Amino acid sequence: MAARTGSAKREKLFSDLVVNGALFLLVLLWTIPTIGLLVSSFREPFDIATSGWWTILPHREWVTVGEPIEPPRDVPRDQPVEVGGVSATFDEFRAGVTSADGQRLQWIGNRRLGNVEVQEQRWTTRTDFTLENYQNVLTGKRYEVTQPDGGVQVEQGRDMSGAFLNSLTVTIPATVIPILIAAFAAYGFAWMNFPGRRMLFIMVVALLVVPLQLSLVPILRDYVRLDLNGTFLAIWLAHTGFGLPLATYLLYNYISGLPRDILESAFIDGASHFTIFTRLILPLSVPALASFAIFQFLWTWNDYLVALVFIGAKPDTQVVTMRLADIVGSRGNDWHLLTAGAFISMVLPLVVFFSLQRFFVRGLLAGSVKG
Repeated sequence: MAARTGSAKREKLFSDLVVNGALFLLVLLWTIPTIGLLVSSFREPFDIATSGWWTILPHREWVTVGEPIEPPRDVPRDQPVEVGGVSATFDEFRAGVTSADGQRLQWIGNRRLGNVEVQEQRWTTRTDFTLENYQNVLTGKRYEVTQPDGGVQVEQGRDMSGAFLNSLTVTIPATVIPILIAAFAAYGFAWMNFPGRRMLFIMVVALLVVPLQLSLVPILRDYVRLDLNGTFLAIWLAHTGFGLPLATYLLYNYISGLPRDILESAFIDGASHFTIFTRLILPLSVPALASFAIFQFLWTWNDYLVALVFIGAKPDTQVVTMRLADIVGSRGNDWHLLTAGAFISMVLPLVVFFSLQRFFVRGLLAGSVKG
């Protein structure tokens, strides 16, 4: 018996190690890109362009020492030339030639005007951090534009404040409206008897398999006829329609699992369906409501395709995802601005998730256990 107990404990310990190790590995794989994004958002543009974010950690790197050596100018570049006691061709110097004392000679520049730098491998870190990236994203970066007459004009770029307000204008109603409609529908499917209830619920669940992209063009045509395209109302209705099937199904599972005795007591006391819904169902359904609110908020906040189709990419209606795409498209070399803007756009979804995450698991498990 003791041997069997010890064997069971070892098996449980081994299974726990495997599960926890796998979870740790998954968390690490998901966390490393986020850490890289955060570190890059504080780095200088030159450092981002010439090295990876992991170079902030101690590492060995070739560092220039001493003054550059000027190579002979009268020797053809397709022939070997002697520099610093090392004879090599231009292409070899361009790739870097290691001397006998461990130093590296590397040609910097072009064939005609280049010099040779002497480099040594040393332990170093690249920790030149700055807050200017976030300042440029939040307030707009200044650009110097050369005029035809040779003058230089400084222009102020657009900041992300307008895009944040537009994203909030889109996300908050697109989260609240489907929750309210789905809660009413879920209560009706769960506790009200009416003809065709089962068939209607099956149709709602069947809408979960309809691809979002399949409905964009038909809805866009209807919006054009109704003169709704390009307005916030259009995207509110679109996100409401796309989110209602899942919201109804999720809330139905939770509401149908509430104790029947509570509702029957309320009916005996003369309460109407509306009173029961507002006084009992909504307060008891907070975990399911919060769970769907997290999903819907994240989907709407991070949406690019639906917003681009229904409200367009005009500067006064751009959302955060469009603004980030605009930074990539028009200033693709400004990765320091893109990383800072991307991390700023993550702050609000993280706040929403961690504020409601205590309800998250309870909402996901809604209706999974009966009896």
